[in-house]
Amino acid sequence: MIHFTKYAEEKFKILREHKFEISKIRVIEALNNPDLIDNSRFPLLIAQRQINTDYALRVVYKKENGNKIIITFYPVRIKQYEQ
Repeated sequence: MIHFTKYAEEKFKILREHKFEISKIRVIEALNNPDLIDNSRFPLLIAQRQINTDYALRVVYKKENGNKIIITFYPVRIKQYEQ
C-alpha cells in the first residue's frame, strides 16, 4: 500500500504555486515504475522517472511494514541527474 505524508500531500500545492503541476497518479507511476532507484540515502529511497524531455520526477520514500511511505517528491532537470 502507498501512503503520502502530510508534507507530501502539501507538496502538490507548493508545486502548483510554482507553475509545476504534478498529479498524484504521476507520483505513484514514478514510485511503481521508476527509471532508476537511488539508495544512497538508505533507509530512504529515491525513485526517479522521466516525465518529459526536460524533467524527471524524484520521489523520496521509505518502506515500512510492507507499505511505501512517500515523504516528498520534486521535479529535476534531467541534465542534472543523468547517469
